[in-house]
Amino acid sequence: MPAKDPVVERERAWQVPLEQIDPSKGWMFEHDTVGFYFERLRAEDPVHHVVSKRYGPYWSVTRYQDIMAVDTDHATYSSDAHRGGIALSERPAPEVFPSFIAMDPPKHDEQRKTVSPIVAPANLARLEGTIRERAGRILDGLPVGEPFDWVPRVSIELTTQMLATLFDFPFEDRRLLTRWSDMATGDPDGNGPVTSWEQRLAELGQCRDYFTRLWNQRVNAEPKPDLISMLAHAPATRHMGPDEFLGNLILLIVGGNDTTRNSISGGLLALNRFPAEYDKLRANPALVASLVPEIIRWQTPLAHMRRTALRDATLGSKTIRAGDKVVMWYLSGNRDGSAIERADEFVIDRARPRQHLSFGFGIHRCVGNRLAELQLTVLWQEILKRFPRIEVVGEPVRTKSNFVHGFVSLPVVIPERVGWGLPPAAGAPS
Repeated sequence: MPAKDPVVERERAWQVPLEQIDPSKGWMFEHDTVGFYFERLRAEDPVHHVVSKRYGPYWSVTRYQDIMAVDTDHATYSSDAHRGGIALSERPAPEVFPSFIAMDPPKHDEQRKTVSPIVAPANLARLEGTIRERAGRILDGLPVGEPFDWVPRVSIELTTQMLATLFDFPFEDRRLLTRWSDMATGDPDGNGPVTSWEQRLAELGQCRDYFTRLWNQRVNAEPKPDLISMLAHAPATRHMGPDEFLGNLILLIVGGNDTTRNSISGGLLALNRFPAEYDKLRANPALVASLVPEIIRWQTPLAHMRRTALRDATLGSKTIRAGDKVVMWYLSGNRDGSAIERADEFVIDRARPRQHLSFGFGIHRCVGNRLAELQLTVLWQEILKRFPRIEVVGEPVRTKSNFVHGFVSLPVVIPERVGWGLPPAAGAPS
């Protein structure tokens, strides 16, 4: 599909009859034009009823405060996989894999507590040195003065190495984790590796088989501080069936991969599109602390989360009926100027940089949010030590997905290294 003209697309977004607007179309995200439709919906119909050819009827929620109202009311709005789960896209019952993000209390709470020690402050402190060493090694291996693709060389590689550590997964097979993440979130209509639903199911079965072998090793060994051992030894998860095991694996793989991976790419693109902010960061590297949450707001790595109404409710001025599908567009809420000042601008020194929806709110707030922020913080600290600037030299290829708001590729070039003329590792951490 040829690229969309943003001027033409913005005009179309404001001219099309309101009842025809369906922001779930993957091409809108691939061409980065969905924001024009979100802008219209926030202004004219923030709780908007859609009858989608692909997904059926659903409520599209686009304002910050309305999203917060849904996200924090788990008694009214369910995440349960057997009621539809957390995404617009639904699969037949044999392909539904429950996980704690797609459960309601009390089971959600019990399973979430099982893996939360992996991101406890003490463990994050231990992981920081590993992240810094790996980020430095990846950055020192990048070419200077010649174009390359930032997504596989940096975004995917750093996050996949971290995932392998969290699972204590065989390091030489770590790219399988990336593959399974893309399988879990993709579909045949996207621009990722999924070619059919049958292929997707088969490869996720391979994921389950691989991790079952790791489970069997660890359930019979002393408990260790990795995710598989935690699941294998905790009372709330040690008796999971195979579908629930796969569901939690998918959750942990995608959660540990997509937020960080796509924020690494989105942050670099944003700094190039707002060069004054890049200059500000170079002049004051301490701004990395507020840069990181601004990147996560700006990128919004997961564009939406879905809920199913358990009872009749009023949202905005609309009546939501029990059984209705309700979609919270985090990407839209993070551009809501009534809640976030200068929401359409990338501002790295905001007074309240963590005022965003990207991690969700309430009981389902992202369990790994601090780990994601730590990886981004360390990466940008190490980038600033090495490179005065990294330039985007072509248009990014974005995912054709209304769920994972990310990148397939991002062409960049590094013009020079800090202290040009010194050995390549100069300034790298020891």
